[in-house]
Amino acid sequence: MNYCGIKKTDIANGLGVRVSLFVSGCRNHCPGCFQPETWDFDFGEPFTKQTEAEILKALRPTWIQGLSILGGEPMEPENQKALLPFLKRVRSEMPDKDIWLYTGYRLEDLSESPLLPYVDVLVDGPFVEAERDVSLAFRGSRNQRIIQLRKREANGRANNN
Repeated sequence: MNYCGIKKTDIANGLGVRVSLFVSGCRNHCPGCFQPETWDFDFGEPFTKQTEAEILKALRPTWIQGLSILGGEPMEPENQKALLPFLKRVRSEMPDKDIWLYTGYRLEDLSESPLLPYVDVLVDGPFVEAERDVSLAFRGSRNQRIIQLRKREANGRANNN
């Protein structure tokens, strides 16, 4: 998997201050996409163990609320394969950090995804240019949903009840 960017102090892609990873590769090709260069699976740099270590280090400060995964498209099969061990590691080493994942697919179409058990908040749905709304928090068009997959307790730990 390639990635095309890491933001170590991001406030635009989820609640609180976050570390955001932008993966490369997307087959959705939404008209009006603000990052069409990320459609190419070869765009950017290879996601390596050093990349993982860099992100984990950036996540460690207590004032960082969590990790956001965006694209390109994280739910492309090639990207899920690389992201799964990474998200398992983040969850294991930093259980108090939340994980947001942005996808152009709908939750209803992702039931087979191995990533979902590690995601706290899913922002789903394709970008639809006719429904573009810059006033929305954490999404680009009105059809996109912010879905809480896992509730977090006061101590930050996930609770699936």
